[in-house]
Parts: sequence; C-alpha cells; structure tokens
Amino acid sequence: MSNAMKVVLGLLVTFLLFFGVTVSSFIGINNSLVSQEQGLEAQYKQNQNNYDNFTKKVLEIAQVPAMMRDDLEKVTKAAISGRYGADGSKAVFQMIKEQNPNVSPELYTKIQQVIDAGRTSFEAEQKMLLDKKRLYLTDLKSFPTSLVASFLGFPKIDLSKIDIVTSDRTNEAFKTKKDKPINLRDGQ
Repeated sequence: MSNAMKVVLGLLVTFLLFFGVTVSSFIGINNSLVSQEQGLEAQYKQNQNNYDNFTKKVLEIAQVPAMMRDDLEKVTKAAISGRYGADGSKAVFQMIKEQNPNVSPELYTKIQQVIDAGRTSFEAEQKMLLDKKRLYLTDLKSFPTSLVASFLGFPKIDLSKIDIVTSDRTNEAFKTKKDKPINLRDGQ
C-alpha cells in the first residue's frame, strides 16, 4: 500500500470518527432535551392535578358543617314535634335546655389541616417545576448544547405556558416592591 493511499485511508477513518462522534452528540443532546421537555410538561400537569385535588378537597370538607347544621335542624324539629306535638314552638327553649346542639370544632381543625397540607404539597410541586425549567433553560443556553439545540429547533414547547400559579396579591407586591400584613378578619 502506498503512502498516499495510507494518508487517504487515515483521513477517511478520521472523518468517519469525527462524523460518528458528531452524530452521537447530536442524538444524545436531542434525546436529553426531549426528555427534559416531556418532564416539564408532565410536572406542569401534575401541578394542575395537585391544585385541582386540593381545591376540591377543601370545598368538599367545608360543606360538612352546613350538612351537619341541616341534619341537626331536622333531628331537632323531629324531636320537638315528636315530644311536644306538631306546633312545638313553645317547647323549643325547653328542648335546647334539655340537649344543647353544638357543632364540633374538630371539623374546622380538619379543614385547616387539609388547607395546610394542600398548600405545602402544592408548593413542593411548584418548586419541582421551577427546578426542572431552570435545568432545561441552563442546558439550552450552555455550549455546545445551545448550538445543537438551535440547529434541532429547541425549545419545541412554549415555555411561557409552563409557569407557577400565583396570586394577584403576590404579583402586585413584586411589581411595587411593597406588601402589607395579611388581614385575617375584615374590618380589623
């Protein structure tokens, strides 16, 4: 084999190795970015699932005191009419003296616990979403991933739609850089 042939063969092998490494890098970067985008979308859906579950749970549990009140009213009316006749209005105070109806404070404690647990869980989900988005954006802006990502058309999802849920109060505080204490009771 001649020296010219060895040089050509060496250049061909070098080119094939360079091409193989480049293609492998493109495939690896593509797969990594696709995986991160899928993770972002899945986390965003999980945040929606968590928030929906939390709000429904609070609303459902908050109905219990009203149900209890209505049931207590029915039982009280039935007991009065059974004991004192259909028009037992004069005996209402006697009935209340005999057995004081009360609403269990445990119901309100349960609602507080559900709200606290739901908010804590939702905050953790929001943190996870922010972290996944940060990692993805870091990869998109890092060299050489940024070049490959741009060439492959990443990001392929609308990242502006993947964001945390916040309140008007929070948005206003960050806009004005001012906040005030939370008022737990109206008029105080």
